[in-house]
Amino acid sequence: MAWKPECGFLPHTWEGYNEAIILHVLGLASPTFPLPPETYRAFLSSYDWKKIYGRELLYAGPLFIHQLSHLWIDFRGIHDEFMREKGIDYFENTRRATYVQQEYCVRNPREFRGYNESIWGITASDGPGPAVLKVDGIERHFFDYEARGAPYGPDDGTIAPWAVVASLPFAPEIVLPTLQSFNDAYPEMTSEYGFKCSFNPTFISEDKGGRGWISKGYYGLDQGPVVIMIENYRTGFLWELMKKCPFVANGLRSAGFAGGWL
Repeated sequence: MAWKPECGFLPHTWEGYNEAIILHVLGLASPTFPLPPETYRAFLSSYDWKKIYGRELLYAGPLFIHQLSHLWIDFRGIHDEFMREKGIDYFENTRRATYVQQEYCVRNPREFRGYNESIWGITASDGPGPAVLKVDGIERHFFDYEARGAPYGPDDGTIAPWAVVASLPFAPEIVLPTLQSFNDAYPEMTSEYGFKCSFNPTFISEDKGGRGWISKGYYGLDQGPVVIMIENYRTGFLWELMKKCPFVANGLRSAGFAGGWL
């Protein structure tokens, strides 16, 4: 995941499907020190295909994993070796993951406040913790910044509206009603720059009058995907721009992608 001259490689690693497809693509296309093709095959070997709520998909719990490489790459109709075998592309996979998130909040197995078909969006985000509170007779453990995921967790009742906006190109039919629900149910969550980073209806603090916790600020890491994915949904501008970048196209081909616009 990282290297420092003082101590060498850090012990943390990426394993399983994650947001690093764009990194592999750029690394494979480097004109100076390109990654060998076997690095991408090793990446694919760590994937975890699951069936969740009747939907088969390449699994990752947090929504951001399913979104970040899509900011720059239009995956519609192009397939690497793994997706060719499964018969879908990464765009469809992210669409399925978006529906899994909504279904998780409909089922609400951990009985958090506020979760329903129009209040969902679980990803890496700010949170109200670290704290332990008893809410509705249940002892709840709340996190601060955490890579929350569904349906297997971790989850502490924190919803990130930005992750819903970033799902707009994949499932507008459920994203747009959800954004309206955020505005209707939690108007205090909207400020000068749009939605705050995250909110947690289950975390009850006295100074909020029982309305739960709302993040105090915004994060550039969240606001960037919001702006980019709104534009990709409206016009496909970033996708079309990056298709003209030879490093992106060459990197995708080196990773084994073919079909569609490639």
